[in-house]
Amino acid sequence: MSFKNETYDRAMKKLKLYLDTSVVSHLDAPDTPEKMADTLAFWEDLKVGKYDIVVSDVVIEEIKRCKEPKRTLMGTKIAEVKPSVVEKNQEATELANEYVKKHVLSQKSFDDCVHIALSVINHCDYLVSWNFRHLVNVHTLTGVKVVNALNNYQEIFIVSPNMLIYKEDNL
Repeated sequence: MSFKNETYDRAMKKLKLYLDTSVVSHLDAPDTPEKMADTLAFWEDLKVGKYDIVVSDVVIEEIKRCKEPKRTLMGTKIAEVKPSVVEKNQEATELANEYVKKHVLSQKSFDDCVHIALSVINHCDYLVSWNFRHLVNVHTLTGVKVVNALNNYQEIFIVSPNMLIYKEDNL
């Protein structure tokens, strides 16, 4: 008889991260130097393959709406980490609608709901974002946890990039 410890298994596997647009945007954000420094440090971990990276067609479309030269820089940086690109689909739209219906976020933040839904249905371990107003906060984390449980979806952790930076001096 074998015993499976889910916490141990999750800790030992390569984590799968969904990146929203705010993460890529902060690679060049001189107006927020601390976030930019943390994002650059985090990006180094991504470039060496420490994590499996996922972005969506929603992220790609948001990048395409940026002005030059930032749009080109963000596209180049995304290519460096070789992400899997997932597409918005009916299941993601339905789950995003549930987040709105249960007042996790408003209809005005529907794309943020889609980011959450796509990270969930694609079995990501973490959604990584600098969006504290809509994503990385207790209200959203709690609401998403409830909606996901009610709809038989896995739990998703929503964190900022600096929460994933590992430094030897942290020991």
